[in-house]
Amino acid sequence: MKHHASDAHTLAAAYALGALEDGERKAFDAHMEACEACRQEAAEFEETTARLAAAVAQPPPAAVKAQVMAAIDGVRQLPPRIPTTGSASVPALGGMLRRRALPLALAASVVAAALGGVAVWQEQNGRELQQQARQVQRQLDAVSSVLAAPDARTVHGRAANGAVTTVVASERQNKAVFTAGNLPAPGAGKTYQLWLDHGGTMRPAGFIDHDGTVVLTGSPAEAGAVGLTLEPAGGSPQPTTAPLMLMTLPA
Repeated sequence: MKHHASDAHTLAAAYALGALEDGERKAFDAHMEACEACRQEAAEFEETTARLAAAVAQPPPAAVKAQVMAAIDGVRQLPPRIPTTGSASVPALGGMLRRRALPLALAASVVAAALGGVAVWQEQNGRELQQQARQVQRQLDAVSSVLAAPDARTVHGRAANGAVTTVVASERQNKAVFTAGNLPAPGAGKTYQLWLDHGGTMRPAGFIDHDGTVVLTGSPAEAGAVGLTLEPAGGSPQPTTAPLMLMTLPA
């Protein structure tokens, strides 16, 4: 993977997730007018983020609206924002801190949208769903950390069964995220297994049974491609069917 020398090139993920301040966003808009690579990368991050949110989205419980309306009168409004008059380094530091906090912010926002709030789960579903919430939170933290990495790179593809696929990889974190859309059901006794292609040797990298997003297991640092096959439930140590997809990792 390539590392860009200019800081402007590292802002595509933050731009797509709405994490830039007005001044930073305007500056990046101006930068994209002359940088086709950043225009494409920002568009790919926006598409991938939309898929992530759609993959985990669920209707909120019916009681949520009533609870929000009942509590809204007791919520104190925030004071108006007053521009600071400090040194020029303050906005830059603020932007840096916001971008470092981006993975947590993204994870928290998707969890809230997808599951309706941890407090509601605690009331309605008890300990089992609390545990599920923590699992989802950990998964989203891992996914958003890769998406928000300054060196994150994206590649899109399509599997032989019609599934639309995306891989986002970070060389610095040595992690990659796989997203699938329009993925047909694997069928009884079957599962979709992911692979990392290391010089022709396929190594198991996890499973995905329906539309959604997973962090690949194993090390993508020296892998050249990501594969997808249909395997018996529980997976296989080596592929037993022809790959439905073999997508070159983003460079």
